[in-house]
Amino acid sequence: MTNLIYQYPLLSPGTLIKRYKRFFADIELASGEIITAHCPNTGPMTGVCTTGNPVFVSHSNNPKRKLAYTWELIQVNDTVPTWVGINTGLPNQVIKLALTSKLFPELGNYQEILPEVAYGKDQKSRVDFLLKGSDLPIYLEVKNTTLAQGEIALFPDTVTERGQKHLRELTEVVQQGSRAVMLYFINRGDCSSFTPGDNCDRVYGELLRAAIIKGVEILPCRFEVTPKGIQYLGLAKLII
Repeated sequence: MTNLIYQYPLLSPGTLIKRYKRFFADIELASGEIITAHCPNTGPMTGVCTTGNPVFVSHSNNPKRKLAYTWELIQVNDTVPTWVGINTGLPNQVIKLALTSKLFPELGNYQEILPEVAYGKDQKSRVDFLLKGSDLPIYLEVKNTTLAQGEIALFPDTVTERGQKHLRELTEVVQQGSRAVMLYFINRGDCSSFTPGDNCDRVYGELLRAAIIKGVEILPCRFEVTPKGIQYLGLAKLII
């Protein structure tokens, strides 16, 4: 793989034994040692949490950490084996690197990249990135996406009131004269299309379609993930 946006540190291979209490995963390393790793994904992980599947974990030497290992990747899809990113803390880091490298021409001209900027009703929310330049300011929200049906990526994979709130706030941003972009970080390389996960959250799907009509822009971004790193593959086809 070339043109990596993000390169993983040295990862250790293993096999998923079980995931439990949302934050924990028991994993058997290739050495035979069984460890408990931090699971940095609090969602249901529908379709990407299969016992017995290959995984990769990272290791930290920080003595203050309760768990030295972090679950980073899992392999899914027996027909076409595909690595899926588990660490939900990574997408925003990767997008920051991509924005710095101007990998998304759809965003146009901007010079400043400001993370975690307060916005929304009473300034009680924080948008992932605010982009400023000679054109209109751009409010950009990032959503990690791992659920798939065949080659179609879907978001969300469960009811998300927080996600619904973000769509309403981005719609308000457009009505106030700025640009608003919802970027779906498709954290697997086997999906060529994207559609809202209506079966998981019907309200979210309705809000997304309404937001598009009112001017919210959608960037369903495809990323190939391997134990070496993450590469941008371009935009998926949007199915609405």
